[in-house]
Amino acid sequence: MTQADRWMLPDGIAESLPADAVQVETLRRRLLDLYHCWGYELVIPPMLEFTESLLIGMGRDVDLSTFKVTDQISGRTLGIRADITPQAARIDAHSFPRAGANRLCYAGHVLYTRPRTAMGSRAPFQVGAELFGVDSLNGDIEVISLMLESLQVAGVERIHLDLGHVAIYRSLAEAGGLDEAQRGALSALLQSKASADVRRWVAENVADPEAAAWLQVLPGLAGGLECLERAGTMLAGAPAALRGALTDLRQVADALRGRYPAVELFFDLSEVRGYDYETGLVFAAYTPGHGQALANGGRYNGIGAVFGRSRPATGFSSDLVVLNTLGNGPAPSTGAILAPDVRWLEDAAGLWRTVGELRARGEVVIAALCGDMDSDLHARCDRELVFDSGSWVVKSRD
Repeated sequence: MTQADRWMLPDGIAESLPADAVQVETLRRRLLDLYHCWGYELVIPPMLEFTESLLIGMGRDVDLSTFKVTDQISGRTLGIRADITPQAARIDAHSFPRAGANRLCYAGHVLYTRPRTAMGSRAPFQVGAELFGVDSLNGDIEVISLMLESLQVAGVERIHLDLGHVAIYRSLAEAGGLDEAQRGALSALLQSKASADVRRWVAENVADPEAAAWLQVLPGLAGGLECLERAGTMLAGAPAALRGALTDLRQVADALRGRYPAVELFFDLSEVRGYDYETGLVFAAYTPGHGQALANGGRYNGIGAVFGRSRPATGFSSDLVVLNTLGNGPAPSTGAILAPDVRWLEDAAGLWRTVGELRARGEVVIAALCGDMDSDLHARCDRELVFDSGSWVVKSRD
């Protein structure tokens, strides 16, 4: 290894230097304060757990994204978390169980074996909230609303909300008699939005003509509220679960339009993201000019069953660093007060008391050490402490 190699970080791993770090931390605090006001309680799960806990019920993508190591004490396989959601489910089921609704929130790093997107981070700072014990649209609406509030706190000005429902594809796949392998193959085509390939695959693999017709029109059922009306017509006679999903989407859309009239709603009835573990409404938030979702989530009922306590659940998460980069939230104050070197002062005790009072009020006070004349230090300080008329006062350095 050369000297130049020693300071290089692995691909997809980055560090936040002071200017960015203080903004990320400020946003983290604002979001956790927001969640606290909504009744969501903070949990701090460990970075490392047995893989039996981390990977249960979360789908193949999470499994492939998880770094795995051998525990030198137990000999069992440990995983470095790639998602905090299963940890929150374990906490709800075992560590912090409640009979009714349990609202939990979190903020911490996760680690991916490979980035999820081109040029994406392998160590995102995941922030989010999970609602356990509520199996109703009211729960879905609350979580989606909290996600939208999070984006607003981050300063995201234009928000596009995509809504879907996994029951739509599941019910049609069942009506078409598809086995697990066929469902996986078709969901991959739907996810790639390859309409012609979907029509061709369905024609070759689905014998029932009515089910085939429903599946073939699925990729075209995307758009605004009119999409739900078209779906009601084109999928007439479809299974009851699908019709119920359309009703749920309409009700959620009505509630969100009343709360957030500036948010643009988009529906994608062929959405299969999270198909292998999510069970109901799925949602994602976007902003113009950024191709990837800023935040996403959905309903994943029953995940706690593997911990001995099956619970309805819904939640969302986001990458705090991405939110900070794309948002236009108020920047934290960067001004500081310069305090003189106490070694040469007769009133060192008085200066110390004044500095303590200023810091207690939230001011940044930086002490000059050994006559420090460093230009960076002085550039940070727009004010200074000056002994004037028998007391220490703050004066501008302009």
